[in-house]
Order: sequence, then C-alpha cells, then structure tokens
Amino acid sequence: MPTPTMEDYIEQIYSLISTKGYARVTDLAEALLVHPSTVTKMIQKLDKENFVHYEKYRGFILTDKGKKVGKRLVDRHDLLEEFLEIIGVDEELIYDDVEGIEHHLSWNAIDRITDLVEYFKEDEQRILDLKKIQARNESANKDETK
Repeated sequence: MPTPTMEDYIEQIYSLISTKGYARVTDLAEALLVHPSTVTKMIQKLDKENFVHYEKYRGFILTDKGKKVGKRLVDRHDLLEEFLEIIGVDEELIYDDVEGIEHHLSWNAIDRITDLVEYFKEDEQRILDLKKIQARNESANKDETK
C-alpha cells in the first residue's frame, strides 16, 4: 500500500495525465508545492514500488498498477468532494477539507460514504430534507448565542 504522500503523488500524476496527456517533474512540483528534486526522489520511490516506470532523463509513466491506484484515488477525492457538497459544507472549504481527511478514512468508510451519496442522489427530496434540518439547526444555534 502506498503511503499518504505516495498517494498524493500518484493521484496528481493520474490527474495530470488525464488532463494534459503527460506529467512532468516540474508539473508535479508546481501542483504539490515542492521542489523538483523532492519530486524526483518520490518518483524513484514510486518506481521501486512499481507505481511508475521511471527512466533517468527520459521521464516517467504510470504502470498498470499505478493507473489502477491513481483512478481509485481520484475517484475517492471526487466522492468526498461530492459528499461534502451534499451535506452542505461551504464550497470554499471543500477542497481543503477533502485533502485533510482523505488519507484518514478506511476503504470501508469510503464504500459507506459511496452508499450514502447514492442514497441522497436517488431522491432529491432527501437532500432538501437535509437542508431543512440544517437551516433549523443553524437558526437554533443563532438563538443560543444571543
């Protein structure tokens, strides 16, 4: 299993390749806010773990294993963003909240969140009912602080 840091790199590589068709050390360094030398060291570790195929001075590509893990990580990230949106987390907080929790949830918890997202999406009324509860609770919280 990859470490949380490895997961961040694999997820970012997968996303870059999906959008640009390729990923370079400089792209990763910029996206992850680290130095290119740090990226190169991690790419070498990912190569040893068979997530990427790396050739010095030539670049790297995801292996089949890396593609599979990358897709799963991107899907996990997207799911958590959707979940937080459904439950009413402020839009400007969602990305950072997902980054803060995604490595701390088991895959079993991710599967249960998937079930919950599907539950809400199957019937729009469920989301509306949740929003009513949230509005009621926010109103009650405001009353308590007066």
